[in-house]
Amino acid sequence: MTLGIQVGAVMNCCDNSGARNLYIISVKGIGARLNRLPAGGVGDMVMATVKKGKPELRKKVMPAVIVRQSKT
Repeated sequence: MTLGIQVGAVMNCCDNSGARNLYIISVKGIGARLNRLPAGGVGDMVMATVKKGKPELRKKVMPAVIVRQSKT
């Protein structure tokens, strides 16, 4: 699959932690290239914050794993 989820994307959370929307901050293990946004696909670990969900989960940076992506 393609690397379809870039930094700055907002994605739905699929577990029962109480988080609803996650904002992608960075993708682990991705090298740099000038003017290219880091992107990830299924199975990649990202660092994210909770944009919508339980108040105690919001405003914290936490690791997340991409488990689903629409086919492109």
